[in-house]
Amino acid sequence: MGVTEISRNDMIMSGLNLIKQAISLHDEDLRLVVANRRFQQMFSLPDALVAPGAEFRDIVTYLTEQGEYGHVDDVQAFVDDKVRLAFTFEPHYFERTRSNGTAISVEGSPFQHGGWISVYTDITETKRQEDFFRSHTESLSEALVSRSEDLARTNRTLSATVNALESAKQELTDSREHLALMNTMTPGHIAHVNASGVYTHSNGKLQSILPVTKSNIVGQSFEAVLGSTVWSRVAPQFARVLQGEQTTSEIRDEASGRFVRLAMTPDVAADDTVQGAYILTVDVTEEVSARAALAHARRKELATQLTSGMAHDFANLLTIILGQQAKLEDLAGQHPELAEVSATINSAAKRGGDLIDSLSRFESQRSLRPIAVTIADFTANVSQLARAAVPDTTTLTITVTLPDARLSFDPGFAQDAILNLVLNAAEAQTGPATITVTVTKATDGMLEIAVTDDGPGFSEDGLANALAPFYSTKSGKIGRGLGLSAAFDFAKSSGGTLRLRNHEKGGAVVTLRIPYTPARATKSGLVLLVDDTLDVRQTVRSYLRRAGHAVVEAASVDEALKLMSLDGLTHVVTDLAIGDGSGLDVAAHAPDNIPLLIVTGLPPSDPLRQTAQAKHRVLSKPFDFDAFEAAFEKVSG
Repeated sequence: MGVTEISRNDMIMSGLNLIKQAISLHDEDLRLVVANRRFQQMFSLPDALVAPGAEFRDIVTYLTEQGEYGHVDDVQAFVDDKVRLAFTFEPHYFERTRSNGTAISVEGSPFQHGGWISVYTDITETKRQEDFFRSHTESLSEALVSRSEDLARTNRTLSATVNALESAKQELTDSREHLALMNTMTPGHIAHVNASGVYTHSNGKLQSILPVTKSNIVGQSFEAVLGSTVWSRVAPQFARVLQGEQTTSEIRDEASGRFVRLAMTPDVAADDTVQGAYILTVDVTEEVSARAALAHARRKELATQLTSGMAHDFANLLTIILGQQAKLEDLAGQHPELAEVSATINSAAKRGGDLIDSLSRFESQRSLRPIAVTIADFTANVSQLARAAVPDTTTLTITVTLPDARLSFDPGFAQDAILNLVLNAAEAQTGPATITVTVTKATDGMLEIAVTDDGPGFSEDGLANALAPFYSTKSGKIGRGLGLSAAFDFAKSSGGTLRLRNHEKGGAVVTLRIPYTPARATKSGLVLLVDDTLDVRQTVRSYLRRAGHAVVEAASVDEALKLMSLDGLTHVVTDLAIGDGSGLDVAAHAPDNIPLLIVTGLPPSDPLRQTAQAKHRVLSKPFDFDAFEAAFEKVSG
């Protein structure tokens, strides 16, 4: 028993001891909970029988054996009868004369969940006054005296009955108030309809779940309240309920886009006829969205498992292709006809890399991979992709005020964000339209990308919910509701913001702002390059030399270890999967003061890659020069 419970019992006992009547409280098992001092004194009970937990049977047995109830032939049978009556927990009142000549009244009131409180009042003096009144009223008729005594006794009984009724009334009131509170606080619509489909009860919550027109729906029909579209889906379920079957279904309200779960239980009368249905309606839109997101994540995980075996080799091939494309790009200056071929190869290789990346990554949130980016090249690539994605009737203008800037951010993530904004703007319009993308440095030093259109703009609901995942207004069109959410994720991951508003002259304006971070230049040095694939080494070698570094190469772990002690060595770049070992073996022997970069085509879920990422910076294949240079700069510190 804790300190709090002891204190509470002491307080109860102190209060009971102030009462003149003898009082005892028994629980549903007829064990004593508490009794006041007057109870022990009235019946001369030993301490053991007034201690909490004392059995009612033991108390009655003791009193019977002490002659409290007069002469009793069969004590056991007498006690059994008392206990049996006690377990009925019925309110009672009676008066009796004790063996010592005193008179007491006994009043019992049961508790709601079992047990009772008994009050014993000494009415000896009251009885003496009645006897005195009788002995001194010779002039009064015997009937009047008897009537007066009966009336006094009736008053005492009536008082006990009134107390019991007040207690029962309070319990009923508390129960109803508790039920009403539960009915109101339940986050769903609780209702009852009769067999004709007319509402007979509602907790008033339907408007918070479905866009119904009336708050007071009692007396209205199912169909009138829900509307013909929703009712057409509910009607078959209701018909099954009227046949005595419980039903649960999920429906989508086209007007609001919400998903609701409707559970109906038959209201069965005593003669087994169904006289209506109890209904619980709950908004499960978030649950449905979460299930869709989980299914999407599982599909991505399955894709990772299916592609992990070939991802490494495929990434190597794409890295080689990008390296050869870089050489072709150099030749394009002398042969202009090669420029288009070079651009096509570059775009196709990067698309292949994006495919591997999207299949192999199943993280719930896209990771940020900033690299050095030339704004002119970046916006040119965005322009090429965006113009191909929008209709011919849409005029797309891209304005750049800082084309020569070289900044550090994630170009792939940024490109996806801008394309999503452009596509959203295009799909919001019908017929000829104008979309403008402006890239500039804001007055507060942030890189600002604004996408403006001349369409209908955002609705109030759109402005409030457009950034929420899975929110979409593309009724009748394919849309996952992830476009603006993905752009917001990029801004947030980059330490920036995404702002939505409607233009004063009409149309929507979405402004993406991220920190303006100039790319760092890397000092030249001597780099040990380790890879067992010649073509990959040639590609990485060209990137290193383009950045101004000298390169020594190793095709195995053993060769790398022999070259590790070269004078002037400044960096190590190694593949993770090497024929006679791994990049981790190379890293284990690299001096602590020499920066190390690991490149790999293994997916993020591969255990070897996860081990490498825990200790070193890892760059995913395929990669172009900008991505390689950014990763190399980061390990250089």
